[in-house]
Amino acid sequence: MVKDYFKFIGIALLVIITVSFLGFLVNGGNLLSYKFFAPKTEQVRRETFEQSKAYNQGMIQELQNMQFEYIKATPEQQIALKSVILHRAADYPEDKMPNDLHNFIEELKR
Repeated sequence: MVKDYFKFIGIALLVIITVSFLGFLVNGGNLLSYKFFAPKTEQVRRETFEQSKAYNQGMIQELQNMQFEYIKATPEQQIALKSVILHRAADYPEDKMPNDLHNFIEELKR
């Protein structure tokens, strides 16, 4: 009777240890998988966002607002705005800009 009791406890401990070890292995596998796939997933997410209509319209609208503020600004303010505008426009493809905005950005670069 006591022998069966210790056998049951031993088997229960063995099951608990085995399940814990398997859980640890699965979690480690998930971490390795995440390490490999997460950057690729994030890159696809970013590219999808940058191709969205909302992003493109928002960027053009923001650059046009900056252009308007630049035109209204004093020469001292224009120096500061020029740097900000060129920084914002640096990562945005020029072929997606309207002609007037593209010309304005090119003029600022000179």
